[in-house]
Amino acid sequence: MRKPTVAPKLDQLLKSQKFDLLEIIKKAPGALFEGRYLHWDELQYREPPGGLSREEYWFLTKLKRQASRQMVPLVDKNGEPFNYISVDPIPQRLHEIDLRLGGQVKMPEQVTNRETRDEYYVNSLIQEAITSSQLEGATTTRQVAKEMLRTGRAPRDRSERMILNNYTTMKRIAELTNEPLTKDLVFEIHGLITEGTLDDPTAAGRFRRTDEDVAVYDTLTGQKILHKPPPAPELDLRMQRLFAFANQTDGAFVHPVIRSIILHFMLAYDHPFVDGNGRTARALFYWSMRRHSYWMAEFISISHIVLKAPAKYGYAFLFTETDEGDLTYFILYHLKIITRALESLHEYIARKAAELERLELELRGIESLNHRQRSLIQHAARHPGKSYTVEEHRRSHNVSYETARSDLLDLSERGLLAAGRKGKKWVFTPERQLTGRLAAIGGRGSATLV
Repeated sequence: MRKPTVAPKLDQLLKSQKFDLLEIIKKAPGALFEGRYLHWDELQYREPPGGLSREEYWFLTKLKRQASRQMVPLVDKNGEPFNYISVDPIPQRLHEIDLRLGGQVKMPEQVTNRETRDEYYVNSLIQEAITSSQLEGATTTRQVAKEMLRTGRAPRDRSERMILNNYTTMKRIAELTNEPLTKDLVFEIHGLITEGTLDDPTAAGRFRRTDEDVAVYDTLTGQKILHKPPPAPELDLRMQRLFAFANQTDGAFVHPVIRSIILHFMLAYDHPFVDGNGRTARALFYWSMRRHSYWMAEFISISHIVLKAPAKYGYAFLFTETDEGDLTYFILYHLKIITRALESLHEYIARKAAELERLELELRGIESLNHRQRSLIQHAARHPGKSYTVEEHRRSHNVSYETARSDLLDLSERGLLAAGRKGKKWVFTPERQLTGRLAAIGGRGSATLV
């Protein structure tokens, strides 16, 4: 990954270039400021409009942005304030997120229905836990990770431990939404995320020390430094400012979604820990969104979308750092990620709804089965070699042990699952010719669950 060229500052341009502002404005077309929000690293390779030089083009761009920027009470390594601009499409996307993540408009019935919402909640937690860890180097496959989380088995290596830690942390965050952000809370989250994964176990749940050299390196070469965070002695003060910002005690109004996005950026920028900064930053984004009553945020996975093009995630950070703390780059990127995560959730729900509809057709004659049992039967019919445990069923649907046990024993009594013991655990496997048994139970001559 290449580090972007540092953008020329407005005052530097004024000093180094003899600009005739009136002449430049005459050459600039009216559409100069429309389109993408470009960084100098991108703009310098484009042909400027209206006969402008690239420096003149950037000068006008910066001049326009300077007049509209909003400061936030957080500073970079040089003490300069971070800022952002509410350019299009930020207002529109914030409005959509307000409606789709916090309100009751267009909420999928499967999520608002308490009988089925837990399945989607658990799936989202698993997806975010896996992909957030994969962003930080975990190599475990999705299939293996899902099996570990659903069955509750112990992790076998560091990658699996990272994923389990993320899953545990995301569940814990759901319990912390009414808590203000403090050093203790951040330490708790970091401790959960890094438990059993650090070379130095004492580094969990504390800020890095002066003797611990921390930097963000290019993941391809492992040598090029992309970001050097602020010195360790500054962390206490910087974190106190960040806590005030996150808790909205700084006096400035910032839209809650933008506040959550900036919290994500700043934790990663300050890099207060030896390891686990990215995962902690993303976890705090979810904490902040839930704290601001965006309850649907728990059903989306931002890391799932980020993982598809991780370089864009990196550049969103670096563009901000190399252009006078302009957070607009990161905000625009993050809003797009949230929007795509929402779209992904709706696509997933549509697929599950279609599967449920097919299941209902196949099992129309067995109305006494609940939605959990129907879901398991559908899966078993498509995976005849799969075995199920009470704990796995409990975790998949977020129900009590007794409820899960009753579901499986009932299916066994109906002749759909064979019950046996493996050690101290009950294990349930699909009976042979399961589809035929379903047809017989349903009172029909055939069944097609494949």
